[in-house]
Amino acid sequence: MKKGENLVRKCSTIPWWNYLFKVYYSPKLKELEDEIVRFCQVDLQVHNTRNGLRTLETVISISKRMGSFRVVETPTGSSHGVAGRQDLKVGLDMPIKELKTLLLKKEVQLLLLTAPGGCGKTTLVKLLCQDEEIKGKFKENILFITVSKTPNVKLIVQSLFNYKSLWLGFQFQSDEDAIDSLPQLLNHIGPDPILLILDDVWLGSESLPEKFKFDIPDYKILVTSRTAFPRFEFTYHLKPLNDGDAMTLFRHSASLKEGSSYIPPEEDIRKIVRGCAGFPLVLKVIGGSLCRQKAEVWHSRLMNWSDGQFFFNSDTVLLDKLQNSLEFPDDKVIFKNCFMDLGSFPEDQRIPAVAFIDMWAELYELDEDGIQAIANLQELTNRNLASLVMSRDANEANSYYNEDFVTQHDILRELAMYQSSQGLREQRQRLIINISKNNPPKWWTEQKQQLFNARLLSISTDEFFLSNWCNIQAPKVEVLVLNFQTQNYTLPKFMEKMDELKVLIINNYGFFHSEISNFQLLGSLPNLKRIRLEKVSISSLCKTYAPLKTVKKISLFMCNIGKAFENCTIQVSDALPNLTEINIDYCNDLEELPVGLCDIVPLKKLSITNCHKLFALLEEIGKLVNLEVLRLRSCTDLLKLPDSIRSLHKLSILDISNCLSIMKLPKHIGEMCNLKELNMKGCLRLRTQFPESIMDLKELKLVVCDEERARLWDPIKEFLSDLEVLVAEKDINLNWLPK
Repeated sequence: MKKGENLVRKCSTIPWWNYLFKVYYSPKLKELEDEIVRFCQVDLQVHNTRNGLRTLETVISISKRMGSFRVVETPTGSSHGVAGRQDLKVGLDMPIKELKTLLLKKEVQLLLLTAPGGCGKTTLVKLLCQDEEIKGKFKENILFITVSKTPNVKLIVQSLFNYKSLWLGFQFQSDEDAIDSLPQLLNHIGPDPILLILDDVWLGSESLPEKFKFDIPDYKILVTSRTAFPRFEFTYHLKPLNDGDAMTLFRHSASLKEGSSYIPPEEDIRKIVRGCAGFPLVLKVIGGSLCRQKAEVWHSRLMNWSDGQFFFNSDTVLLDKLQNSLEFPDDKVIFKNCFMDLGSFPEDQRIPAVAFIDMWAELYELDEDGIQAIANLQELTNRNLASLVMSRDANEANSYYNEDFVTQHDILRELAMYQSSQGLREQRQRLIINISKNNPPKWWTEQKQQLFNARLLSISTDEFFLSNWCNIQAPKVEVLVLNFQTQNYTLPKFMEKMDELKVLIINNYGFFHSEISNFQLLGSLPNLKRIRLEKVSISSLCKTYAPLKTVKKISLFMCNIGKAFENCTIQVSDALPNLTEINIDYCNDLEELPVGLCDIVPLKKLSITNCHKLFALLEEIGKLVNLEVLRLRSCTDLLKLPDSIRSLHKLSILDISNCLSIMKLPKHIGEMCNLKELNMKGCLRLRTQFPESIMDLKELKLVVCDEERARLWDPIKEFLSDLEVLVAEKDINLNWLPK
């Protein structure tokens, strides 16, 4: 009610000419009314939990829409992070004090923090944002934006309007239009001081920060860049670590402590540390590559190491030095391949772990459940070559990785691309192409093209791309990754000649959902097995005019499904006759399980998660007699499980965690004779005694639930002697989101 009062007061003060906020507040008033009604319809406990889950949904949705825009928060320890060495922050106490003193000077509005790549600029800024004096001054008005090599001004400003949920229903037509709207936003989020951080501004974009300057009291801009731009009046130069701090960080990264299998002589350690030149990133990566290695590995590395102090004078030299960290034994060369595959995705983005599961299952014949792929990502994390963030509790269901993701320092991404670009272009195993403003590489536009032997092809385009594709001959491609930002995107026609294509990954990193054309090309791919779509409208998914007979898995993330499985030229079961797995995650317009999906009898895994508007499963779901895994987690409006679920005799895993509206289990649930694992934590309305048939679940081995539901299982455990009931902690945690 207080929020409603504040909203009404704000509406009453909007000037008649301020069209931006009129557009915003009109639907907000209607939303307020709807929320009040909703509140009155559910009990307080359910509402509180649902509110938390919907907040999580909104945060993730906004985070994905905003690309690399982030609001900086104080990081807290998370039990959900992967195991391994924690980052050690050394040598930054004095730089924080000096940077803070300079930033808080009255005459400083625009401040440049500069240092070479891998020196710790972003780390320093994030620590600065945690400083009590900085938080006390700027409070919640600390805005953190990663600009990157190809900045999108419209996307940045559109993202800023999402700060404090200021959502606009239209797209800016030009950069100037976007910049002109910023003063209204900055004045609106006052009166507290504002700190805007523009991280990673590249050479060529040095004029960008000045576009964000406005005559607003207590408004400051902090810029980080590898280049010391002369045009900036106030500049802070971050120096590399001194010898003592460098030794501390390297020892930590290499786990050199008592009990280690091998600790090299002190002089050998110092020699390697001197070669790292005080660069934190290099110290961590090189140290991680030597962690728990035998003496022979250390000696080999020293033989190839430059003698004496080595100063990095360019990013190329830095990349050459970091190549030492990519020395893997012959039996672990797959880790190097996996590392290079990380370069297939745009910089400064969170990469879903399941994308690598799909890629590596086909490229390297890893298991389809993803256990080996996650282990490989863990190994890269241990070597400080990437960072795997896992959101699951320890007692979560196995092989559920939909909410896990990978991040990577931009220098390491450059290293991956640098490694992939070695050798003749026609012979490379990976072909990674970046197209800016409809300007493809010169070699691509040449009439006489060679055949490319790449198994992985990645093409990234920006907001200006018009889908004017040149031809390319790459018949051996097995994985195709398409990254784009436009609202309309046409699949390239050369796809239809990729007879070996097995995995298609389409990622929209723009602000709005995208309409995809040329879906019918998929029907000409004889070996396509896996399709992953992110933030696209898939109304034409089944309009391929030819069955996708080989497709086994489809993943839809933040997609607009609409009537995708209804308005098909052929029956869904005929279009996807061999589909065994479908994942639908954060698809907000899904309200009912599409009828056509229930006709795909071969389906073994069905995952519908975080679809908060889903309120009903059809009785026809009972026709999925081969279903082994059914995940419905965090579908907060789902009212019940249909009675026909009794027919799923092969189902071994059922996950209804955080399904807040389910009040009872199906009467004949006991007929699910192969059920081994049931996750029902957070089902707060499930308070009545379970049906008697639950005693017939003789194969049930694990139940994950909260404390109240655990008490309902107490009498049942007397009859199911092998049953283990795990009580999950009540924790809606956002720590896994990027800070």
